[in-house]
Amino acid sequence: MAIAEKVQGFIDRASWIRRMFEQGAALRQRFGEENVFDFTLGNPSVEPPEAFKQELLDLAQNPQPGMHRYMNNAGYEETRAAVAQMLEQKSNLAVKPSQVIMTCGAGGALNVVLKTILNPGEEVIILAPFFVEYKFYIDNHGGTPVEVWTDPDTFQPDLEAIESAIGPKTRAIILNSPNNPTGVIYPRKTLEQLGRILEQKEKEFNRQIYVISDEPYARLSYDGLEVPCIFSAIRNSVIVTSHSKDLALPGERIGYLAANPEMNEVDLFIEGAVFCNRVLGFVNAPALMQRLISHLQHVSVDIQEYQDKRDILYLHLSKLGFEMVKPQGGFYLFPRSPLADDIEFVKQAQNHNILLVPGSGFGAPGYFRIAYCIDRSIIERSLPAWEKLARETVKD
Repeated sequence: MAIAEKVQGFIDRASWIRRMFEQGAALRQRFGEENVFDFTLGNPSVEPPEAFKQELLDLAQNPQPGMHRYMNNAGYEETRAAVAQMLEQKSNLAVKPSQVIMTCGAGGALNVVLKTILNPGEEVIILAPFFVEYKFYIDNHGGTPVEVWTDPDTFQPDLEAIESAIGPKTRAIILNSPNNPTGVIYPRKTLEQLGRILEQKEKEFNRQIYVISDEPYARLSYDGLEVPCIFSAIRNSVIVTSHSKDLALPGERIGYLAANPEMNEVDLFIEGAVFCNRVLGFVNAPALMQRLISHLQHVSVDIQEYQDKRDILYLHLSKLGFEMVKPQGGFYLFPRSPLADDIEFVKQAQNHNILLVPGSGFGAPGYFRIAYCIDRSIIERSLPAWEKLARETVKD
């Protein structure tokens, strides 16, 4: 075999999203772009906010000497200070710029954190449904993923199940709120209860247990709901995030990790994370993007536009008989598959040029994911196709 057996196995099991996206390309060639309804990829169709464009123009017209040279591996001081100030306002804690590291997106940040904290064989709890790459990231650094299901009726964390899963090898829990793929937001009360459970377990097993809060959708919340700051609820917590969604910059891969200032041995954690950022090959986040986002920490895309898209699909599909939890944030719907085999349902949807991702790709067979970050016109044109699919698959 030309590549590692483990990697070959991962390829065979992974990336339903990309697989469906590629099938979509074939359908578009056959039926035309306007007749294919691609809900597979969380790749925002909206453009970055006007403030981003102004910052980019200003930087191009007023270049700073040395702006393309190497920098501190943790990132520019002014950018880290801007992030720290924003987090301080959200958490009411004294977050220092030194407790922030700029990274190559949230994926880079997650790998840096896991590299920093994991010893071989230690366990990381992930809540199903989950972003499929979590398992591979954990494996990258010698860890073992432990899947714990959320409440299937609400997709909220099952605290009893989490408590039962924590053992002497538990090193971290990954949370994702607003969640991909379900769109639910974990409320402050739940996070505080989890924090108390972890404090008891840390004493019981005499080890530090981290909560890694994956937050690329944190500014995309609907109906006036708050996305609580994890720092306010759990002491040994780390935020990993990117500006892929809130500033519509997925291709720029700009993000950061931030350590709770009250974390045990926070300075040692940051020292380790800066080292891992370098040796993993990320080295530092893109220089131009760091400078641009320094002044954009309180800016985001138009949330109402996403909420409108959610409402169109949620209301229409619910009337057709599809069952789902109403998303509170992000830009995904995660309905139950009307067929027992979610992969078969996704294949049947392709007969109507609707491209979806099976729940099996998120550790949740029996569901499917809809990414509604596409143009509203595509959503509206897809509604007759959904009606035909419902007549074939949804039971009265």
